[in-house]
Amino acid sequence: MAESGGPVVCFGEILLRFGARAGEILLQSPGLEVAVAGAEANVAVNLARLGDAAAMVSLLPDNPLGHAALGELRRWGVDVGRVGFGPGRMGLYFLTPGAGLRSAEVIYDRAGSAFAAADPAWADWDAALAGASWLHLSGVTPAIGANGAAAAQRAAAAANRLGVPVSFDGNYRAKLWAGWPGDGPAILRQLVAGADLAFVNDQDLGLILDRRFEAHDPAARLRDAAAAAFGAFPRLARIAATTRTRHDASQDLSGALFTRGGMAYVTRTYALAGVIDRIGAGDAFAAGLLHALMRGQTDEAALDFAVAAACAKHWVRGDFNLASAEDIAGILAQETRDVRR
Repeated sequence: MAESGGPVVCFGEILLRFGARAGEILLQSPGLEVAVAGAEANVAVNLARLGDAAAMVSLLPDNPLGHAALGELRRWGVDVGRVGFGPGRMGLYFLTPGAGLRSAEVIYDRAGSAFAAADPAWADWDAALAGASWLHLSGVTPAIGANGAAAAQRAAAAANRLGVPVSFDGNYRAKLWAGWPGDGPAILRQLVAGADLAFVNDQDLGLILDRRFEAHDPAARLRDAAAAAFGAFPRLARIAATTRTRHDASQDLSGALFTRGGMAYVTRTYALAGVIDRIGAGDAFAAGLLHALMRGQTDEAALDFAVAAACAKHWVRGDFNLASAEDIAGILAQETRDVRR
């Protein structure tokens, strides 16, 4: 895909993240670390840090928390002119970071937020998508409730009507879906049907397509799931996913990309030791792939860049990947870890 000067428009809820201090569980000591977060906001910030035009469409509470969150996105170069304010509260989540064999744990506190309670028709999508190069959505937005689901569907339908390609990250969040009686697989299936690029793995596609992919080899399961998705969704042109293997003190990460034309690419595996914060790595992967595709890189080169971007996120605290394109290029080149001078 050729480079485009139009922004990637990201739609979703902007959150505040409250995290336990490194090595602690929540409220082990009285302090919490606070950061602005949200899957789609993460992508927007990542893209802006890479030098791309990125814009956010969201709704925040008209209070100091909402204005502070808006200012944080603006600080990193995101166009926030499409973000509105409305009644309600700030959406939150609480994080206990993982350590050793202990998994990270997230507690959501988003019910009744300004974004979740908003009328699904509040956004003017013809105006918001004017000149856009992509619309980026995720499965988090429909998971927060009926209004979020309807809003995401309206956004995708508008992009399809206007000829703006859609990037969709499955981001299945079981805890959020359990909070309301929506038909998650059916809603996600509709959103994938409207996407040109989907960030989904075999588990996501098994849920959406209501079938099991049972090959013993993980790569074969992903390949079979991608083939089934291309058969089910005629619009879909690319499917991308990461594969993570966790060890005691480190993790391995690799990526795969499949195209409707039958091409499949797999990256080398990166060993991730000394992980600081893995939250947001999937969003860094999505942003990295969009960045590279918009610059006309081949699918294989774009995938390599995306996985390196995801790796870089593991060594940045907070949800945002603040690594530069130069930092990511260094990972790709396997540069020495000496200090740059």
